[in-house]
Amino acid sequence: MGITTRHPDRSEVRRLVLGVLAPGFTGSTPPTWLLEAVRDGLAGVVLFAGNSPDVVTTRALTDALRAAGPVLVAIDEEGGDVSRLQARDGSSLPGAAALGVVDDPDLTRRTGSALGELLRLAGVDLDLAPVLDVASEPRNPVIGVRSFGADPDLVGRHGAALVAGLHAAGVAACGKHLPGHGATTVDSHVGLPVVDADVATLERRDLPPFHAAVRAGLDAVMTAHVRVPALGPAPASLEPAVTRLARALGGGFDGPVITDALDMGAVADDPGLGEACVRALEAGADLLCLGTTVGRDDRAILETAVSALTDAVVAGRLEPDRLTTSASRHARLRRRSAAEAPASVPATADGEQLRRAVADAEAALAVVGAETARRAVAVRGQVRRSGVPVLLDLRRRLNHAAGRTSPALATELARRRPGTLVVLRGEDVPADPDRPLVVLTREPLADADEGRSLAAVLAARPDTVVIHGGTAPAAPDAEHLVLAHGVGRANAEAALDLVVGP
Repeated sequence: MGITTRHPDRSEVRRLVLGVLAPGFTGSTPPTWLLEAVRDGLAGVVLFAGNSPDVVTTRALTDALRAAGPVLVAIDEEGGDVSRLQARDGSSLPGAAALGVVDDPDLTRRTGSALGELLRLAGVDLDLAPVLDVASEPRNPVIGVRSFGADPDLVGRHGAALVAGLHAAGVAACGKHLPGHGATTVDSHVGLPVVDADVATLERRDLPPFHAAVRAGLDAVMTAHVRVPALGPAPASLEPAVTRLARALGGGFDGPVITDALDMGAVADDPGLGEACVRALEAGADLLCLGTTVGRDDRAILETAVSALTDAVVAGRLEPDRLTTSASRHARLRRRSAAEAPASVPATADGEQLRRAVADAEAALAVVGAETARRAVAVRGQVRRSGVPVLLDLRRRLNHAAGRTSPALATELARRRPGTLVVLRGEDVPADPDRPLVVLTREPLADADEGRSLAAVLAARPDTVVIHGGTAPAAPDAEHLVLAHGVGRANAEAALDLVVGP
């Protein structure tokens, strides 16, 4: 008698494919379709700013998700410019670049621990951080101050320190973006960057921070939507050679390989969301991040992925065992995260205990953030100004990784100097030489329009104080310059201490 192989039916396949997906969703309460997906075996969710207006609300959300079933809760909480939990008012942390400038690994570890405490209170299992990209290209439009710096060893030691800090609070860490996004001049949110580096260069420049973080216990690795011809023809997130590279990190890595959001421009148009999901799994990815739902039908995004993956399993492109193996990796991470939750974390989102714990955690985060920002901020020339200033914000391009963030510098300057006039680029600047002029820049090298606008302002008003929120190598040649290393709340406060005083 011949042996027959039973193939799962489509309902069983649906459960298998849900087990490798992590969608976003709209709102601060879980929609019905999402709870149903969790009950049907959904692997995880990724929280964005729209899901997390504050920590207590976020904790109620994550508790509701877990009541429906075991689910991995992840978030892009880098601190600094990229913050989800503190997007409304600006991050209490100045970000990775400031930590790299200070270069005190113990401070970075304390930062990770303080951030991890807040994440645990919010019910987060996995932080999609640290950024392990080496900022080797000053014109990079998307990494910049999200990186610890341009030196691979520095990035490695601070990445490892942040991992240790997150672990101390019981939060898992995902390093990104393998094999390195720091040498690009294209933002993968809008196009496909190409890294023309040979393998030897990658090993010397881009990979050491990933090796260091894995040796420090990194829980997961996120792949980038960048094409590296030396490794293969496909974007790294869809390239089998990159998954093999991940498995070799630190002498051997068996944690989940997670894709960057598959709605990003680098892969969303070609090959498209559904096919990108299939190819990512074919390449060896374990968990597929589907991306933000702003302006989109959140349920339709998930169903597009489920349909494409189900068809691929039925057609024989993907083996069911392959999906089961991937699901076991992030399930193991989820169970470990739950087991390591500190006893200090309240069991539920109800009651005064959680509110007090959140207030204490936010205060601790603000202390370590202020210390970092003060130690990192640097000046050139005389930057102190009296009087009521005009603030000209010359930034044009949206940082897609950060999303819409609070105007922290404008808000804080107006608080300290009531009557401050905020002017956006393209608007007329009052021709009043008696009012101090403060200009905010982020990428005058990468954004030619920003650079030209700044040059015109400095020619007309050489007394202008420039607060630069980008990386130091991308800073303008201004006579009166403050290097803030980011545009979050902590960066703004440290910069304004020098310009107008507390």
